[in-house]
Amino acid sequence: MKVLYLNPTGHLGGAEISLLDMLASIRSAAPHWHLHLIVGQDGMLIPLARDLGVGVEVIPYPIELAQLGDAAAGGPAGFQVSRWSVARKIAYASLAIAKYVQRLRSAIRELNPDVVHAHGFKMLLLGNWTRRSATPIFWHIHDYVTPRPFMSRLLRCHAGMCAGAIANSSSTARDLRIACGSRLRIMPVYNGVDLNRFCPAGDALDLDRLVNLPPAPPGTIRVGLLATMARWKGHALFLRAIAMLPPEIPVRAYIIGGALYQTDGSQGDPNDLHSLAAQLGIADRVGITGFRFNSAPIMRSLHILVHASTKPEPFGMVIAEGMASGSAVIISAAGGAAELLALGDGALGFPPGHAAALSDRIAQLALDPELRRELGLKARRTAEAYFDRDRLAGELMRIYKAGLQRRSDPVDVDPYLREPEAWDA
Repeated sequence: MKVLYLNPTGHLGGAEISLLDMLASIRSAAPHWHLHLIVGQDGMLIPLARDLGVGVEVIPYPIELAQLGDAAAGGPAGFQVSRWSVARKIAYASLAIAKYVQRLRSAIRELNPDVVHAHGFKMLLLGNWTRRSATPIFWHIHDYVTPRPFMSRLLRCHAGMCAGAIANSSSTARDLRIACGSRLRIMPVYNGVDLNRFCPAGDALDLDRLVNLPPAPPGTIRVGLLATMARWKGHALFLRAIAMLPPEIPVRAYIIGGALYQTDGSQGDPNDLHSLAAQLGIADRVGITGFRFNSAPIMRSLHILVHASTKPEPFGMVIAEGMASGSAVIISAAGGAAELLALGDGALGFPPGHAAALSDRIAQLALDPELRRELGLKARRTAEAYFDRDRLAGELMRIYKAGLQRRSDPVDVDPYLREPEAWDA
């Protein structure tokens, strides 16, 4: 079997980490398979994939293509530009897109894969345009489609060309069904986590030294938010919640993450967060690390892990990793993140966008070490039951096999109710 994976970026976000877990799981289960990855931008994903024995090729996105997205049309990032500006960008990018399609088509034909597995909205379409017509393509959906009017229409038009779509949660699957209709077979498969890496036991970090803060007094509760610098990840909300805490609760807050995508208007600025912390009078209690590759020691260094997305989260990779690490996790309860909260009683939730409610949850955990310990134990059990990445190989291999057999009946994939099946590849 030869499987080609397409991904828009080589930088490490939640989707890229989940892709690495898929590759690792399949490589372990089927070492004789030929796995290849094409990315549109250089980054740390590339050496990590190569370390797994995956062939990697970078075909760089032209800047005109990289910056196109619904965010530029008032989409999820809320970045408003004129209709004329959007039309001009699309027209300006058309020649660059055509040239990129030619390069990608040539690379795919040379590789001649049995299956194409595409990640990222742009690569879903590019994969459809460039693969051989007889080669099944599977879309992997890591985000909601309906808030993106332009992309929704494009995916609906191309759904009939797709062998099936893999959604990272039931919430994402329902949204995709609304966007693409009944022609597209959709299979929800939760992301996986390396339970050996993300675990309660292991090295921790001196977070204060990392962010150049003086050592915290004994008894200080460390609260962290790990996320890319996307505007909707709730960094500002997190800082406001910290500022609302009663002054007698000894808390330090840490923001960990960096910018990931190039789409216009999609990223926040760490300097703005520094300014907001100063305005709120908490600059001496807040540290911002920037991107950190190895997040497992950071999670073990925190007493409380916060997920603060202001919009529904399709899955919430950091939630699954935090649960696997045995962290006391607070979740913005909407979308796929609410699904993870409902899997057990190993986390606390709060209404998205409500800084006061988040602040109350932080205070509750900061004042109750026994509750933090209890949540951490239950969270680890939840992760072992639902997020073990070893199950991914069996589920994905069944999906690929069904695509090759051109089966017209729905693929029976229910990872939440059964153990992964192993079959001879």
